[in-house]
Amino acid sequence: MDRRTALLALAGAAAGRAQIRYAEYYRCLPDYLTALAGQADAQRSTALGTLTTPAAIRARQSWVRTAFWKLVGGEPSRTPLNLRTTASIQRPGYRMDKVVYESQPGLIIPANLYVPSGRRGPFPGVLFQAGHSLDGKAAAPYQKCCQALARLGYVVLAPDPMGQGERTYYPKSGAGERRTRLDSADEEHSRPGRLMLLLGDSATRMQTWDAVRSLDVLASHPDVDPRRLASTGQSGGGTLTMFLAAVDGRLACAAVSCGNSENFACEGFLAPGSTDDAEQNFIGAGPLGFDRWDTLYPLAPKPLWIAASARDSFGTYSPRYLDSGRAEFARLSAVYQRLNAPAGSLEWYETPVPHALSHDLRMGIYRFFDRWLLGGTGQITSEPEVAPEPEEVVQVGRTGNAIRDFRSVTPLQLLPKPTTSGGDWKDLLHLDAPAKPPEVKVLGRADGEGCFIEGVEVSGQAGPIPVWRFIPKQSNTQPGRVLLILEPRGRNGRWREDDLYHQLASQSGWTVCAFDVRGIGDLSPELGRGNPYYARPHADEEAWAWASLILGRPLLGQRVADILSVAASLRGRDRTVLAATGHTTVPATLATALDPKIDLLYTTGGLESWAALLNLPDYTEPLANFLPGILRRTDLPAVRTSLGVRLRRGKTWDLAALSAL
Repeated sequence: MDRRTALLALAGAAAGRAQIRYAEYYRCLPDYLTALAGQADAQRSTALGTLTTPAAIRARQSWVRTAFWKLVGGEPSRTPLNLRTTASIQRPGYRMDKVVYESQPGLIIPANLYVPSGRRGPFPGVLFQAGHSLDGKAAAPYQKCCQALARLGYVVLAPDPMGQGERTYYPKSGAGERRTRLDSADEEHSRPGRLMLLLGDSATRMQTWDAVRSLDVLASHPDVDPRRLASTGQSGGGTLTMFLAAVDGRLACAAVSCGNSENFACEGFLAPGSTDDAEQNFIGAGPLGFDRWDTLYPLAPKPLWIAASARDSFGTYSPRYLDSGRAEFARLSAVYQRLNAPAGSLEWYETPVPHALSHDLRMGIYRFFDRWLLGGTGQITSEPEVAPEPEEVVQVGRTGNAIRDFRSVTPLQLLPKPTTSGGDWKDLLHLDAPAKPPEVKVLGRADGEGCFIEGVEVSGQAGPIPVWRFIPKQSNTQPGRVLLILEPRGRNGRWREDDLYHQLASQSGWTVCAFDVRGIGDLSPELGRGNPYYARPHADEEAWAWASLILGRPLLGQRVADILSVAASLRGRDRTVLAATGHTTVPATLATALDPKIDLLYTTGGLESWAALLNLPDYTEPLANFLPGILRRTDLPAVRTSLGVRLRRGKTWDLAALSAL
């Protein structure tokens, strides 16, 4: 204690009350995730440090492929592609075939196939993977790149990604509508992607398999040399190129433009990290020491071009994006050197312009592919003549929607039915083993009307859990009846003298403990660093829920752990009741199932069933209540049934209902 602090403490004591110091609750969740990211970084760094021989590198490459499929839900089986051409159009220097094929039974992929004309093949084949444009393959910069590559002597296949272009799965109402009613193409990925997690599947698995099967289409084309296959793409398409590089050894070359290449297992992690839409987040990757840059290792020592927009760290990706990328590129460069890769086969390129497949980046792709796929010098000085077509010209189907035009199934229709076999589900929460029993710290007591109000902290696994404890004035010993209350808006919502908690304690005799759990109330995390265009979108609960899943500790499990800590330390001598409403009923239900000493759970509202979400296209349940793989084990109705008489479900959340518990 320094002199100033000591003087302030003495002054407070002289005034009749010791100083009260609340913890920095907003740091609890960020610090917890930062520690997990540090552990993942240490584990991954140790593994990469062993890559000193070609044999060790080959072993790591094999591990990456296996780990990738394990994380995303398993490698699918190849099924008939049922490839067919719906129409062709001729343009100077190339022909564009409009094709459709099935990556999985009934899942239709419309694509444009650009074939050079006036030349003799076979040609190198390039899979062009679109970024997150609502019009998918029809976006002008993407058409420019595909047309130019065709005129330079490549067969180019440009499919629509899941949820974009002709594969929009949530179209606006109205005949012939083809644009999404959702906020963005990202949400077209994440809306079904969250639900896939419940069954142990993922949007990552679906999109990666779409890319694998698209490469099958390209490799089987009679004008393509299957020994010269490449993939490129911008933004989300660059990221999918990374994923394809991880699992498909047929690629001879790759060019990643502005992909989401930032790690979670990295130095200087800034919570919640570089979370993105569903397919870009590797669930459970942290404990394996696996991260996004690992997906590029299996390609070594084949030619790889990685381009980044220097402005992406302003808002598109995390502030650590460039620093992380440069550091990881150095690590990958060492691997290329140990494999005696030819000079220039691994290249890092930074453009000063914003996030887009700009002319600058397209030229970089042409030069790199010219050198490594055509045997040229890479000295291309100008882009071939390009003329993007209207979307109606390049669309494959009549109306521009694969569901209407080709009766495509949707991603959710491919999911298996929930099994809910009654298997144990507790391990899915990934609860940390408590280091020691939770402790209670009373920070101060205030005199209220009919009750005392205490500021309390319960030690939790991620730091102190804040509690308001309302103690009836007639209670001078350990409380006989304790009511633990959890609400979505946190403990501060109803604390005032004329509000619920105060009245419950003063009128019904309950000792009321209103508390927060991670991400709620005073435990809401602080705003992250960086440009506001990045920091604001990553300040919502969903970003923290994704980060928690990536680092192997679901936010739902963290909240269950907090409830268990509060229940263990503040339970009543005679009766302990946990009351929860709205979205907090899910963690409360699971916590009660794990703690038999909670005598009663009272809930109002909240999620009825995870399985029911599969039939709700416009569900609003937060990702914080999603648990990967849960519908392979159980569902909420079964958990509630296991509680028996310890569960009471009500319609009202008021003084009368809670007093009568």
